[in-house]
Parts: sequence; structure tokens; C-alpha cells
Amino acid sequence: MSKKRPAAVALAGALCLVTAACGSSTDKAAGTGGDASAAAAKSGYPVTLDNCGVSEKFTKEPSRVVVMNGASVAEVSTLLSLGLGDRIVANQQHYGMSEVPGRVDAIKKLPTGNVKQNDAYDIPREAMIGLRPDLVLSTTSYGFDEKNGFATRDQLKQVGANTYVSPQGCTQDTSKMTVADSYRLLRDMGKIFDRSDRAEQLVAASHKHVADVSAKVKGEKQPKVMVLFSNMAMGGNDFSSVVARGIYNDILTKAGGRNAFANASRTSFADLSREKVAATDVDALVVIGYNDPDPAAYAKKLLKEFPQWPAAKNNKYVTLSDSMYLGPSNDLAVEKIAKMLHPGKF
Repeated sequence: MSKKRPAAVALAGALCLVTAACGSSTDKAAGTGGDASAAAAKSGYPVTLDNCGVSEKFTKEPSRVVVMNGASVAEVSTLLSLGLGDRIVANQQHYGMSEVPGRVDAIKKLPTGNVKQNDAYDIPREAMIGLRPDLVLSTTSYGFDEKNGFATRDQLKQVGANTYVSPQGCTQDTSKMTVADSYRLLRDMGKIFDRSDRAEQLVAASHKHVADVSAKVKGEKQPKVMVLFSNMAMGGNDFSSVVARGIYNDILTKAGGRNAFANASRTSFADLSREKVAATDVDALVVIGYNDPDPAAYAKKLLKEFPQWPAAKNNKYVTLSDSMYLGPSNDLAVEKIAKMLHPGKF
């Protein structure tokens, strides 16, 4: 869910037995007695990606993948959507909620690597090296910062591991992120794992779903929507988890809405007083649940606190989780928000 880190806190050895299910496609092709380089060429390798100014060359499909935390589920969800769960030897991403049936259980079943997290709620350098990865995924460049106790990209390269930072994560500024970045993540993973056909199918299906929804609400008045995380404090004011910019706004636009607080901050989130929130006309709420078992209760509480809002008078709200983040399921958020904002069009 890079998705942007939803909290202003530091980003919070399973052995993969090499079987037919866990080995790389290149290994399997070479194992038939054919030439390894010919097999690699046939499967599309080598693949080179420029990632945050670092050239990453892949000579075969990774088979020991470590997914760092980053308070995200974008990377692990993308791998699962491509059918690559058996390549993961350690996953630190967990959300507990999803718009996709079965995703929560699928993530729970993945190995964790029995890692003891550091103070930044992620995999420390020594533990990372001990996992013997051949690919490490991080939501932002923070995950490869040595001063925070993490293995650097150079250190991982020295032990034979490629690294990857998700779109818009190079500078850790996700305020310009859009749904296109979710598609880029899918396509990049498709290239790395020789699953480009599958990635393109997923992108095309999402494009079509979003286009169909957007067509139904085209020309309608765009309600002003407040997007925020339930029961989460990220700053000093009463409302410190209010979304201002980023992928959320792109999703809102595609759903026929607009962010009521888009100008409240130059960064992804705004830290607002109760007075500022009360003085803004809010036509609808989108409440994102993160480690909150009942975001709907939070939404109802807000509507009661601000009875002057049109949202309160019309009981307009929807709760979402991972589909509002960077990841493979943004089309589901577009549909759910559009149905809440423009029910007569569905």
C-alpha cells in the first residue's frame, strides 16, 4: 500500500529450497542440457533497468526476494498479482485489510525470514545479508540508507543482490505520484521476472476498468472530498493525516471528485487544525484504514463532529485500504469512490 508511508515515523533466514516451483525460468531452461546463455536470451535476459540513477542488470529471474517494510504493501501485492509469491524468502509488508479478496491471507502466508526488526521497523543490515537475497525491494531509498542501519545498494551488490526502489521513492517525495506509477511498478516487476505479458494484461484491465468508471461520471459536478487516515496522528494538530497531494488525488479525479484540501500543503499530507477543517465544505469522506479494525466508526464519528458538512447531511463516506496506495489495485478505489460520489450513474 507505495505507496507513500502513511505515518510520519521511521519506516517501520527462511531457506528457499530450489525446486521447480522456486527456481528461475532461466535455470529450468538451462537444466535441460541447453546452453545457459541461449536460455537466458530466449527468456528475455539480460534485463537492465535504470533505477534511481543506479543501473541494475538481471541475468535471470530472481528466486530469493526480500520485500522491505516501508509501511507499504505495494511491492508485495504487485509480486502476488504477477504470481511470484514463491520467489519471496522474506516479506516485511503487512496491512491486514484489502479490497482484493484473498490478498490478506496470501500475504500472511508468506515467509518473514524470522527477522528481528530494527528501530526503523525494518530489516537491519546483518539480517538482510544473512537472508542471502538476489533481489531486495524497498518502497523508498530510505530502505538502503546506511545511517539508518540498512544495507546499502552497493553492499547488497557485493553479495550478489540486485536492488529496486519503487516509483517516486528515489527522493522520498511522493506528492507527484499518480496511478501511472502503479503501472510502472507492475511493468518493472514484469521485466525483472520475465512476466511482461502478465503485467501488460493487468495494466490493460486496470486501464479499461478506470476508463469505464470515469466515462460514467464524466461531466458531473466534482464533489469536494476529504481523504484521511483513521485514528492516526502524524503531526501536532488535531488532523495530521489529511491527504493533500499524490496518487490519492489522481484516483479522486478519475472517480469524479476533487480533494477539498489539495492546496493545504505542498507535500503529500497536511497537518490541520480543527478550525481549518470545520471551515471547509466537505461533500464526502474517504477514510483509509491503516491498522484500524473499524475505519467506518471513525468516519461516522467525524460526520457527527462536523454536522455542517454536506457530507454529514448526506451521510457520504467510503472506507478503503490498500487500493488507495501505490499498487496493482487502484482501479478498485476509483470504482468505490465513484459509486459513493455519483450513485445515480451506476
